[in-house]
Amino acid sequence: MLKNMIEKVGKRYKIGRPRVVVGVPSGITEVEERAVEESVLQAGAKEVYLIEEPMAAAIGASLDVGEPTGNIIVDIGGGTTEVAVISLGGIVVSHSLRVAGDELDEDIVNYIKREMNLAIGETTAEQIKMRIGCALPLMAETPMEIRGRDLTDGLPRNVTITSAQIQEAIQESIGKIVEIVKLTLEKTPPELASDIMEKGIVLAGGGALIQNLDKLLSAETGMPVYIAEQPLDCVVRGTGKTLEDLERLKMVLVNGRRRK
Repeated sequence: MLKNMIEKVGKRYKIGRPRVVVGVPSGITEVEERAVEESVLQAGAKEVYLIEEPMAAAIGASLDVGEPTGNIIVDIGGGTTEVAVISLGGIVVSHSLRVAGDELDEDIVNYIKREMNLAIGETTAEQIKMRIGCALPLMAETPMEIRGRDLTDGLPRNVTITSAQIQEAIQESIGKIVEIVKLTLEKTPPELASDIMEKGIVLAGGGALIQNLDKLLSAETGMPVYIAEQPLDCVVRGTGKTLEDLERLKMVLVNGRRRK
């Protein structure tokens, strides 16, 4: 896949072996780091740089990561939720949780199977999450009609599910995300905590779009919570900005050295 993508970029922009910046989970081990680098080099890259995903998300969300003040970013992706406190171009405190968008989809699938005796696919669960998923009750309960396979007779069946039911389905996983944010805040040095209290928490990733998640986090932490502009694209835009200004932003890279 990487080789195909690099070849497409090369043909489109008429370049040879490109420099590549790759977003990786925070806390990546040296073995995993080398595995990523070697994979990208074998796919046709000239140089490979790694950047931790919460750092990339912070840059993509236009946070001043190089300033001596503290910022906190919560990046809820597909496989992991990354929470990081960033200051002076580095990650001061970070935690990674293997509960994110995919886990929420699975929660919805299991809930509908358990409560409605209906089997649905991951695509349907994703659509449900995007349309009526919520972390707190909505002002007006929102229904949605879905179709699945009845587990009793194996025939297709339509049912109507509500936002309140989806809130119930995902509340345990949402609770784990809230707890990892609170844990990160507890570990934050006091000199940065006041900055974060003033600036608030920034949400990025697809999970940031879950309705009322910002309100729940604000209620649980006592801090303002903001959703980044275009949260789905924050990590991609952050890695792109890093690549465009590599010399100035080398401080944020996991492997500031060059690998050929």
